[in-house]
Amino acid sequence: MANTTSLVSDFLSFLNASPTAFHAVDESKKRLRHAGYEQISERDDWKLEAGKKYFFTRNYSTIVAFAIGKKYEAGNGFHIIGAHTDSPCLKLKPVSKITKGGCLEVGVQTYGGGLWYTWFDRDLTVAGRVILKQVKAGGSVSYSHRLVRIEDPIMRVPTLAIHLDRNVNSEGFKPNTQTHLVPLLATAIKAEVNKVPAEGGEDVGGKKCTETSSKSKHHPLLMEIIANALGCKPDEICDFELQVCDTQPSVLGGAAKEFIFSGRLDNLCMSFCSLKALIDATSSGSDLEEESGVRMVALFDHEEVGSNSAQGAGSPVMIDAMSHITSCFSSDAKVLKKAIQKSLLVSADMAHALHPNFMDKHEENHQPKMHGGLVIKHNANQRYATNAVTSFVFREIAEKHNLPVQDFVVRNDMACGSTIGPILASSVGIRTVDVGAPQLSMHSIREMCAADDVKHSYEHFKAFFQEFTHLDTKLTVDV
Repeated sequence: MANTTSLVSDFLSFLNASPTAFHAVDESKKRLRHAGYEQISERDDWKLEAGKKYFFTRNYSTIVAFAIGKKYEAGNGFHIIGAHTDSPCLKLKPVSKITKGGCLEVGVQTYGGGLWYTWFDRDLTVAGRVILKQVKAGGSVSYSHRLVRIEDPIMRVPTLAIHLDRNVNSEGFKPNTQTHLVPLLATAIKAEVNKVPAEGGEDVGGKKCTETSSKSKHHPLLMEIIANALGCKPDEICDFELQVCDTQPSVLGGAAKEFIFSGRLDNLCMSFCSLKALIDATSSGSDLEEESGVRMVALFDHEEVGSNSAQGAGSPVMIDAMSHITSCFSSDAKVLKKAIQKSLLVSADMAHALHPNFMDKHEENHQPKMHGGLVIKHNANQRYATNAVTSFVFREIAEKHNLPVQDFVVRNDMACGSTIGPILASSVGIRTVDVGAPQLSMHSIREMCAADDVKHSYEHFKAFFQEFTHLDTKLTVDV
C-alpha cells in the first residue's frame, strides 16, 4: 500500500510543476524517462520489443505511455487509462494588446466552462509555450519550441467596488466575459517610465519575427517579461500559446490536513494517479514477466472543449498507437480488431462530490463523498460509457484489494456532463468504464479534493494494470 503522505507530496509537486497542459506533459515526460521509458516519435517507424516501455507526445500537450508485456503477442488486449491534461482557463488572444482608461490590459479568451467569477481578485501570471527564432553561425535560421512560466504575479482582474454596484449581493455577480474579464497588466504611465529600448536584432530574410506581429499585437512590457524569462530578445519570439494562471501554489489543507486545495485538479489528479500507477506497475524487472497484454496511459488535450482536435481524444491518436504497437508484432491487419475486443479503457475524470451546502443537487441514492474512493459514473443516455460488464471489472478489482468504490448518476431533472469515455468507446469500439475521484468546486480557479482519494485512485489504477489480463480471461459475454 502506498504511503499517503509521500504520495500526496509527490502529487503536489506534479501540480505545482504543471500550470498548463504543455507543462503537465513535460513533467510526465521527465517522470517516464526517469522510470526507464524510451521516447519514440510518431514521425518514425517503430521497432518495439516485448518487455520494453515507451512513450510519445503529440503537440506536446498529449502524451501516451505504454509497457508491453513479455508474453505479449499481436492480437492480445490493451488495458488503458485515459485522462486529460487541460483545464478551464483564460488564454491570451492573438492580439492581446488593450489600452484603455490609462491602463494596459491583456485580452483573453475563455477556454472551457470555467467558473469565471473565481478568477477575479486573484494574483495572476502567464505560462505556456513560445516559438523562438534562432540564428546560427553563417546566417541559417532554426525555430525551437520552449516552455515558459512567469513566476511573479504580473496581472489581476479587479472586481468593481460594492459602492459602485450596490445590488451585487442581492442580484448576483454576473460579469461579462468580454468586457469585465480582462486582466490588468500595468498603468500606462508606469509602463512608459519603464519602457524597454527599441527592439533591435538581426533581420533574417528581410523580416523579424515580431516586426509585423508581436510588436503591434502584444504589449512590449509583456513581451519583455517573457523574453527575460526565456533568456532571449523580444524580437526572437515568433509566436506563443499562453494562458493566464493563478500564482497560489497547490497545498495540503483543512484543519485535519485532509484536503488538497489547488487549481486544475480536474483533471491533473487523474492524470497523476494513472501515470504513477503505470510507472509503479512496471518499475521492476518482474512486473512484465507474466503480462501478455499492453499497459497504457493516454493523457489527452482539449477534453474541456469537446476533444475535437489533432491531439484530443476525438483524434485517432489512441487507435493509431494501438495499431502501431500491433503492427510491430504482426503484419496481419485483422489482429488489431481482435485486440480491441480484448481491451478495456478506464476513462478517468474527476467526479462531483456531495456538497454539504447544496445537497439537493445530488440524486438521493447516489451521493459520492470525499474519502470514499473512486466513483463509477453511470448514465443511461451514454453520457458516460459505463455498463454492467465494465463496472463489474472495476468493482471486482476494488473488492480484491479492499478499496472503497462509489456510484454516481445525475438527477433526471439535471443535464449530465460527459468525458472522453463515450468518444473513445464509440470511435475505437473499446469496452469502457467511466470513473473519477470526488471533488468540490470543479472548474473553479481553486478546487478541492481529499488526500485519501488520491491514494485510493492510485492504488485502484495500479491494481487494474496488474489484475486485468487475468480477470478478463474469466469473463464471458459474447458467446
